[in-house]
Amino acid sequence: MGTLTGPESGTAATPARGLPKQARSRVTRRHLLEAAVSCLAEHGWAGSTVAVVAERAGVSRGAAQHHFPTREALFTAAVEYVSEERSTALRELFQAAPAPRPAVVEALVDLYTGALFRAALQLWVAASNEEQLRPQVTELEARVGRETHRIAVELLGADESVPGVRETVQGLLDMARGLGLANVLTDDTARRERVVAQWSRIIDAALG
Repeated sequence: MGTLTGPESGTAATPARGLPKQARSRVTRRHLLEAAVSCLAEHGWAGSTVAVVAERAGVSRGAAQHHFPTREALFTAAVEYVSEERSTALRELFQAAPAPRPAVVEALVDLYTGALFRAALQLWVAASNEEQLRPQVTELEARVGRETHRIAVELLGADESVPGVRETVQGLLDMARGLGLANVLTDDTARRERVVAQWSRIIDAALG
């Protein structure tokens, strides 16, 4: 996965000059999406206006609204974009050879920590109060959840035709989300490592 200028570094990005118009448009869109995730993670929904995102991305507000006519469209697209980037990176991480299950469990837990998860959490909270945002976020969360489950099944080598295996995988993902929540306010690294180690043993025993 390429370096994220927004959620990982928190720095503004300037759209590349000298590129064809269509390529410049793609670069601008990507910078807006990354900046939106970064703003959500740092400032929450209330502090993340289109103007703030445009400034961080290094583009005009008009350019931002050209790509995303509404604030809701911008932020749901942003969380979806980075989720897809992270999912791709997770698949590529174990592409060369089958990975040991403890490494897979740890990588899945990592999906629910950091700036992306904080941004998604802000979006969920906003959607609980914003009627026009709720349908988009609900649909996005369902789609991302299904894809994450598929990746987990694939990487763990889980056979969901065996009774209880699907629920075990889902329980792992629910646990990972809970660890992500626990890490929002305080650094929960030490406890998380112990929990991940125990879940790795549980997964190994359950999947055989």
